[in-house]
Amino acid sequence: MSIALMAVIASVSGLNVAQTHMAVEWGASQTTVLWIINVYVLVLAALLLPLGAIGDRLGRKPMLITGLIIFGTASVVAGFAPSAAVMIGARVAAGVSAAMIMPITLAVITSTFPEEERGKAIGVWTGVAGAGGILGMFLSAFLVDVADWRWLFVLPVVLVVVALAMTLKSVPDSRERPTHSFDTIGASVSAIAVAGLIFVLQEGPERGWSDPLSLISLAVGVAAAIVFVAWELHRRDASLLDVRLFRERGLAGGSITLLVVFGVQAGIAVVLFPFFQAVLGWSGLLSTVAMMPMAIMMMMTSGLAPKMAAKIGARSTMTVGIALSALGLALMALFVSVDGGYLSILAGMLAMGIGMGLSMTPSTEAITGSLPHAKQGVASALNDVTREFGTALGIAMLGALLANGYRRAIDDKLGGIPRGVADTAREGIANAVEVAPSAGSHAQDLIHTAQQSFVDGWQQAMWAGVAVMGVLLAYVALRGPKSSNLAIADEAETAETVAVQ
Repeated sequence: MSIALMAVIASVSGLNVAQTHMAVEWGASQTTVLWIINVYVLVLAALLLPLGAIGDRLGRKPMLITGLIIFGTASVVAGFAPSAAVMIGARVAAGVSAAMIMPITLAVITSTFPEEERGKAIGVWTGVAGAGGILGMFLSAFLVDVADWRWLFVLPVVLVVVALAMTLKSVPDSRERPTHSFDTIGASVSAIAVAGLIFVLQEGPERGWSDPLSLISLAVGVAAAIVFVAWELHRRDASLLDVRLFRERGLAGGSITLLVVFGVQAGIAVVLFPFFQAVLGWSGLLSTVAMMPMAIMMMMTSGLAPKMAAKIGARSTMTVGIALSALGLALMALFVSVDGGYLSILAGMLAMGIGMGLSMTPSTEAITGSLPHAKQGVASALNDVTREFGTALGIAMLGALLANGYRRAIDDKLGGIPRGVADTAREGIANAVEVAPSAGSHAQDLIHTAQQSFVDGWQQAMWAGVAVMGVLLAYVALRGPKSSNLAIADEAETAETVAVQ
């Protein structure tokens, strides 16, 4: 399950390192390249809940096998794509199949592992889900540097082949015995709501938040979300997702924690890579290597979190994790500097990695533990949708804070710089570094000014993250899950689950 999950997660971020290569080879615009990257996440997020529920009904093993086959095929097509249009089509197919795979991986774990081992298994899954993106980017950057950008698709194909072989051999089938008709309306409306909201978060920073398409997408997403809640309340026990369960501490606390933690993590990645590349002057591969300490700490503590939760409780474990994440953000905000380089942020990265690992596992277990065995595909999908929403929200918010902070900081420091060069430098630190040679004798001053302005913007984004984590800390400390041993709800339903081994 972890290998299958890694294939899906690595494909989310892997193509980021090949944007320039795709644009040059196909003569594609930046908008087209961004669609190649974003359409995968958009389709994946929109279909998680419907396909997770279908997997519960039709059987998790057949759903997983079908998803892996389609995903592997789509990756092969993408690797040989002769045009941007073919690539977009392949990415859409990959997104659909990823939505078949991702919720099933966690559902298989929660529905088959015995209760005393379930927390450890979820910890492993959570570690891969949290750090998989960074590991995927590292391997992708390595392949781009030593070979060709099309080799990026070798990694998911290899992972799919291995996961498929192990699934056929080792994974038992499990499925729901449905007592109600499938909630087709709820599934459709949920897909529209998620697609609309994710779209505006992806496109808003690029198009502008007041752009008509952004406003229409936001309106459609919000309206569909309201209709979804109303319809699910009407369906009650026959609903796709019983929204009444959000009154419980486990589901609400786990979902909010994952939303915020993954949002901050994604936002930090947006901030870190320009720092490594434009401020420190590192390559894409070296920049990805620099992220590895945080990923390693996240994976290690995700595995330790269940033991800690068993001793001090899930709520206390989540509280400690969130506090350490906030501390990591504060350390980076306090000590980051151009001259201090990598060492000025390393302590903060390590604290964040530990904190996220400790908070993610009990949060995931709180979500899956709030729904019955028969609904584990839906529970897993909800967990995944929450992560995708958090990721998109964190990138949009922290990215915007960084960009605005950078512009405010550099505006007062461009005296003596030619107007055209200054206007370009205001767009971002990468633009400033690229246009610096045109500034003549002011070239080095412009680069240094842009670097210092980026650090100023960085600090504003980090302090905003600290404030958000502080609010989350207070919420979880007061309203977090009570139980230290989060069991799957309605264990009696296990007898109604059809298990074929």
